[in-house]
Amino acid sequence: MKEVAVGILSRGGKILTCQRKGNAVYALKWEFPGGKLEPGETPAEALRRELHEELGIEARIGEEFHRQEWVYAEGADDLKKDGSYRVFYYMVADYTSEPVNRAFEQIRWVTPAELGSLDILEGNREAIDLLVKNGRASSLP
Repeated sequence: MKEVAVGILSRGGKILTCQRKGNAVYALKWEFPGGKLEPGETPAEALRRELHEELGIEARIGEEFHRQEWVYAEGADDLKKDGSYRVFYYMVADYTSEPVNRAFEQIRWVTPAELGSLDILEGNREAIDLLVKNGRASSLP
């Protein structure tokens, strides 16, 4: 099982979403920024590193918002691909400078309501539902 840390970056009531590159696995799907933990890293450390690599920001990682396990279909069918993930979601409201796209097809600030209209990576849907349906989105900075 791969472990991944992702950040829910917010500003002005909007959330940063990132579109995967056209040649990536799950091409052009929208997701939150972040990535896989390296050996010895905590989820917060991995997220801080990934946000710097992908967006050029130094982030203060906030509270863990949600944790889930998700298995993509190809992981269930082909154990060599291991499509199983443990995902740690963190709120990130404090970061330096404006995020710069270093790793995605595009990045976009959207309202919580707009999240539902994007072609979101399936593994992120549960967190989005919790964010929007449980009212957490209304308290975003």
